[in-house]
Amino acid sequence: MFERLREAGFDVAARNHAEAILAVDFPDEMRELVAALLEVRIPVAELIASGGGEARSTQRLRRVLDAAGWGKHNFRIETTVDGVPLGDGTSHEIDHVRQAVNGRIALEIEWNNKDPFFDRDLESFQRLHAQSVISVGMIVTRGAALQAAMQELVAGFLTAAGIDDEEPLRAIGMKDRTARQRESVRRAMDAGQDFAPAFARSFVADKFGMATTHWKKLTDRVNRGVGNPCPLLLIGLPRRTVLPYSAATPEL
Repeated sequence: MFERLREAGFDVAARNHAEAILAVDFPDEMRELVAALLEVRIPVAELIASGGGEARSTQRLRRVLDAAGWGKHNFRIETTVDGVPLGDGTSHEIDHVRQAVNGRIALEIEWNNKDPFFDRDLESFQRLHAQSVISVGMIVTRGAALQAAMQELVAGFLTAAGIDDEEPLRAIGMKDRTARQRESVRRAMDAGQDFAPAFARSFVADKFGMATTHWKKLTDRVNRGVGNPCPLLLIGLPRRTVLPYSAATPEL
């Protein structure tokens, strides 16, 4: 069912029979999801732009899913005895929930958060599945090849656009850099490195480093059993998701 994603370079992993459940009970919903994911494109300049919050690329994907019926939902679970609630109950807000004839599926997009957000997502899926609220939990994040290519992508953009200092990057939405970050780039350039690789190394380490949400951090948790026994589908966006400079930022 997910061969189109795999052929396009996506990382795809299923746990606890998730793929079988989705194929039998949610085939139409999976076609919606696959179609949306195959259309995801991130202009390379958006890797640098902060956007004042969630990345514009993630916002676009969310809008496509929302339009297809994958809306946000806040689940409220309470235990009662003879109609009297015991305690305050628990709430689980899921960004994308798809109601279908055979049940519900839940999806979270973790493009670039701190990696403990994976624990939150997986533990929410676990609790919701234990209460028969959802059938499968899904997470979309940066794939392994995309994560490995981040420095190369940022440096390639700077070189292709002829950018040799930080000033033009503010015009595309980069937030102000700290003195430590600027000093790191300056030291690398003093040692003979060009601006593009010097900036890319510092920038990617700070914004897309190992402690953020990406494929290895997600699979490490799932392999340790976080989220069990909820059926899980994990999807990593491929390197091809990022559009090169010539197609992405002709205005620079």
